[in-house]
Amino acid sequence: MSDLQPFPLTRKRPMKLNTLVTLMVCAIIGSVLLVVFALYSVQITRATRDDVKDTALGIARTLADSPEVKRGLMQPPQADIIQPIAQAVTQRNDLLFTVVTDMRGIRYSHPNEALLGLHFIGDDLTPALEGKENVSVNRGVLAEALRVFTPIYDAQHEQIGVVVVGISLNKVEEQITRGRQNALWTILFSILMSSIGIWGLVRVLKRILFGLEPYEISALFEQRQAMLQSLREGVVAVDIHGRVTMINHAARQILLLPSGQSADNTGEPPHSPLLASLREVSKTGVARQDQEISCNGRLLLCNMVPVKSQNQVIGAISTFRDKTEISQLMQRIDGMVNYVDALRSHTHEFMNKLHVILGLLHIKRYDKLEEYIIQTAQNYQTDIGAIQGKIKSPVIAGFLLGKINRAKEAGFTLTLADECQLPDCTNEEQVAVLITVLGNLIENALDAMAGQREGEISLLLHYQNGWLSCEVSDDGPGIDPVRLEDIFNKGYSTKGENRGVGLFLARQQIHNLGGDITVESEPGVFTQFFVQIPWDSERNIA
Repeated sequence: MSDLQPFPLTRKRPMKLNTLVTLMVCAIIGSVLLVVFALYSVQITRATRDDVKDTALGIARTLADSPEVKRGLMQPPQADIIQPIAQAVTQRNDLLFTVVTDMRGIRYSHPNEALLGLHFIGDDLTPALEGKENVSVNRGVLAEALRVFTPIYDAQHEQIGVVVVGISLNKVEEQITRGRQNALWTILFSILMSSIGIWGLVRVLKRILFGLEPYEISALFEQRQAMLQSLREGVVAVDIHGRVTMINHAARQILLLPSGQSADNTGEPPHSPLLASLREVSKTGVARQDQEISCNGRLLLCNMVPVKSQNQVIGAISTFRDKTEISQLMQRIDGMVNYVDALRSHTHEFMNKLHVILGLLHIKRYDKLEEYIIQTAQNYQTDIGAIQGKIKSPVIAGFLLGKINRAKEAGFTLTLADECQLPDCTNEEQVAVLITVLGNLIENALDAMAGQREGEISLLLHYQNGWLSCEVSDDGPGIDPVRLEDIFNKGYSTKGENRGVGLFLARQQIHNLGGDITVESEPGVFTQFFVQIPWDSERNIA
């Protein structure tokens, strides 16, 4: 593939998939066929020998029961009674020989008539003379043969002779060879069919694997894993049954509880809302863009799309990012921007004041000049000087300056209590949570007083022993006592649809820090929020 780096020349190139599969399957099939052929050869040899033996025994027993053979044994060998019968049986059954002897072993029949009347050659005749059927492989005057011996009995059941049937071993081996050849043809046919099967298997595997080789698949998998783990966005995939099939490191950090627990206080996994949405996408096949989902005390901005294979939905995948982090970053930037804007505005005002002072000096109105300077100093002390003296965090100071100007523009007053003391904080998360909480509470107060001609918002920030206490109060219309707890529920709002998230997120972030938030209100008189969060300050202010 063009997007894969070639293997170094010093490294042995991995074997291709079709070669690897072919070799492996051929080795397995070849081993099996070799074992089958060996077992089949043994079985063919044994079965052929047994079949030849049974055939010879059947012929010998038939001759032993023949009345003509029994009558011939009562005559001398030269009577030529048994010889014609034996010759006919030999030719008819393609035997090597058919020999009939009396109890002394004298031949009454033989393919070589010159040997009639002579003694049978071979000790394997002895068991037959004792009345026992016998099978052996021996060599007489003819070729080596499989010899079958059957005793002959007269009417009084007394043994009067022996029938010997011989079959050439060459013919036995020919039958065995023919059986092995048939087995070999069967194996060759199996090899042909196996080759076709291997070819089809390789093509199917290549189609399933999109034509990739194993080393290419492993390289792609390693690249995919590295890419997934390097993403700051969380990635989660589920199958059609809703089971998680893939999750990257960022998603684990966002979704899992800080303590490592698998469920929160309600018994539900922290990622259950996200999984529920993913299961819905996998069922409906409809993608969702920029959906906000609350998980594990965080507001996630999620994009979800169904995963399809051959036009069939087989699961869903979601990429998401913590919107809380984005909001906190934006709030921090807004605080700095407000701080800079406030300084710029006051710089222009200061230049204007200098021009006024210069003008009063020129016209020598020293009484007015003294009055103007005193008033300017008081205004500075009331505005910027008071904030800088009480709020040591420049981010919070800039944020509050912006909110003070925002309240002035709305026709209201935002004042800091004289007891305010806020040291600087080294924990950025705590600073971001404080900005989120104060921003929501101040904006809610401004919205609540929107119908009034005038109003005041009071803010008290007090630090002691590692904890920051905040009080935000306003003289707006207040909150109905039965709704005091509902205001922290997600989606609850009196301002219309798609609202009711601010206080919900604020309380979640406060609880994540280990803090708390409560509210008191008297309708038509006041509303007051109390917030406590840990505050990592380098100095302790009592």
